[in-house]
Amino acid sequence: MIETNGLTVYYGRHRGIDGLTMTVDPAQVYGFLGPNGAGKTTTLRVLLDIIRPSRGTAELFGLDCQKDGVEIRRRVGYLPGELSLYPQLRASQYLNMVNSVRGNTADPAYISYLCDYLSLDPSRRMRTYSRGNKQKIGLVAAFMGRPELLLLDEPTSGLDPLVQQSVLDLVRQARDEGRTVFLSSHVLSEVQAVCDRVGIIRDGRLAATESVEDLVHGQIHRITMRFEQMPPVGLFDQDGLSEISRGDQHVTVEVTEGLNRMLLQAARYGVSDIETHQVSLEDVFMRYYGRSGGAASD
Repeated sequence: MIETNGLTVYYGRHRGIDGLTMTVDPAQVYGFLGPNGAGKTTTLRVLLDIIRPSRGTAELFGLDCQKDGVEIRRRVGYLPGELSLYPQLRASQYLNMVNSVRGNTADPAYISYLCDYLSLDPSRRMRTYSRGNKQKIGLVAAFMGRPELLLLDEPTSGLDPLVQQSVLDLVRQARDEGRTVFLSSHVLSEVQAVCDRVGIIRDGRLAATESVEDLVHGQIHRITMRFEQMPPVGLFDQDGLSEISRGDQHVTVEVTEGLNRMLLQAARYGVSDIETHQVSLEDVFMRYYGRSGGAASD
């Protein structure tokens, strides 16, 4: 459904994305995860031929994003991260206009359903809407034609928690109908809630790509051990191990490799109990970005 190979974009001397190679299969939700400035929006703009790459290739549906941009855009629903609307139009007029440009492929009943589902009154002029309601207009415009592929850039931005959950439900519905969703986000909880696979982008480069389950469970172990005799500080700070807390007769260690080595070292101090902890996508994300969460700017 989506394939990029060596995709690179320069803004002057600054590199927005660097050698990005990824594949997104049909009928799945792919989470494109990274902090603001990591290169997520740049990638989406290349896929839609809004900007052109310095080198590398990008394809949607097996079509070249530069040569076949018009055909591609007919088959894609897009929610930009920076949504611009016509303030003098009513939301209903705007949605009718978007539907007309796409060949009137959207069912009016489904448009009404989406407005009701997101608690959007489309009869008002768009200059009167709050940021959250403007986001809802963009979401309805993206979903209403039931496109084969949805490209969503920070889709829950500006929405209250209840509406955020409604948006995630729409994403799940799209996948269940056999459609594909490419969801760019820095909100870890929503990525973990709906995505089948996730790509973590750092400084314009793809740092990891795996299923959410494998990414969460296959790389990091967090273990709390209770001791008869407390081990010295620093014992578990070595390759693949990191002590993250200690208290009354217990130490919590994050393990990426060397689990057997750690257990042998711990046994010398009399381990009376071991508890393993669920690792979240946020824990994995912080492993790639560090606690500061820093990244280059777009």
